[in-house]
Amino acid sequence: MSLSLHVPRRLRLLAAAALPTLTPTLAFAAEVDGRVLSPWWGLPFAGLLLSIALMPLLTPSFWHHHVGKVSAAWALAFLLPFAAIHGAGLAGAQLLHALLAEYIPFILLLIALFAVAGGIHIRGNLRGTPRLNTAILAIGALLASLMGTTGASMLLIRPLIRANDNRRHRAHVIVFFIFIVSNVGGSLTPLGDPPLFLGFLKGVDFFWTARNILPETLFVVGVLLALFHALDRWYYRKEGVLPFDPTPDTRGIRFEGAVNFWLLGGIIVLVLSSGIWKSPVSFDIHGTELGLPGLVRDAGLVAITLLSLRITAPKVHADNHFGWAPMAEVAKLFAGIFLTIIPVIAMLKAGIHGPFGAVVSLVTRPDGQPDPAMYFWATGVLSSFLDNAPTYLVFFNTAGGDAQILMGTHAATLVAVSAGAVYMGANTYIGNAPNLMVKSIAESRGVRMPSFFGYMVWSGAFLVPLFILSTFIFFR
Repeated sequence: MSLSLHVPRRLRLLAAAALPTLTPTLAFAAEVDGRVLSPWWGLPFAGLLLSIALMPLLTPSFWHHHVGKVSAAWALAFLLPFAAIHGAGLAGAQLLHALLAEYIPFILLLIALFAVAGGIHIRGNLRGTPRLNTAILAIGALLASLMGTTGASMLLIRPLIRANDNRRHRAHVIVFFIFIVSNVGGSLTPLGDPPLFLGFLKGVDFFWTARNILPETLFVVGVLLALFHALDRWYYRKEGVLPFDPTPDTRGIRFEGAVNFWLLGGIIVLVLSSGIWKSPVSFDIHGTELGLPGLVRDAGLVAITLLSLRITAPKVHADNHFGWAPMAEVAKLFAGIFLTIIPVIAMLKAGIHGPFGAVVSLVTRPDGQPDPAMYFWATGVLSSFLDNAPTYLVFFNTAGGDAQILMGTHAATLVAVSAGAVYMGANTYIGNAPNLMVKSIAESRGVRMPSFFGYMVWSGAFLVPLFILSTFIFFR
């Protein structure tokens, strides 16, 4: 089968256009002065969030067929008025920077992890008992910090769904998978989640997060696993299983497409080396600077994606029900998010002198010292609805921006910012990219997932009280 049959034309064009760094930066090509912006500029972003929340409920057919158009409409609702008022040059610079230095690298990483993980099929019919499901979530939490929340999610979500395909109630299994594997588990290394990788690029030691956030992460993951096991056991005893198992029994568990594990290792090496390798070579594209390490890394990501698609047997993809629809939906939505978020981040960057000065001032105590509890919640709440990588960087800079000081004197503040950005990405479907991908894959396999607000009922019931408890224990 030719490669063109595997990859949609739009995704191939996107991969071919990829040049920049892996994670977002906030060094705008032409700075937007957030101090002069009105909070009304945040309306397109709010409108896009409301569309994601309400349209799948109110007009599901329209949303399914026109999600890209809705995302583009809200992006234009920001760009066109911004260009008319502040000039086409500044608007064009923001658009170019958002695409080259933020959106394309972000999507490139997701595409690479999605393709490689989709090329690994775990053969065998695991039985979705409460004990097994809890074990899979625990393994996923560990893998999330080693191969990223996206990689771990894409690797384990399909076998988890298959293991539970004879269960009457499955949505809660996927919801807790998003909590643990797609978010909290990625808090221990810069490879786990983009915010921590940004900190690594800013000078935070690679193993600093593991040494300093381990107690908090063990506590949160441990409590979530205990809650999940109790809930899943209740469902299992109350409802039982279907009279037949859609997946036939097999002997033992084995991996097909295991060569993709080597490619997964290649992705990790590329990500890690791009943060270590310092090169004076860079290229300026209309004010957006692209460094050589990022270019080399992203060329490697494209090569790994194409190689995985080439060498993976079609049967493996078929058995995984592999398709590009989840990736395409995420790409369309986050294109709008990365553009409409531009003025919101600019206003946050303006600090106490900007429209959101009240938010920034909340994180400082009367004596001028940072308040770790408020940093945890300010970073976390915004990361629940904004992209958590730039949100992390905003509060990293608000706390002083010096990695050495933050790792030393203000270590508690850096822990709070890091934990808030990673943990609370689980509060909504849009808090972290794997959330939507897991939801889409689950729905494509027949799992009835909660709506946007329905999911927030779950996170409000289980995550928010746990985060409040964590605040009193760790962030006072």
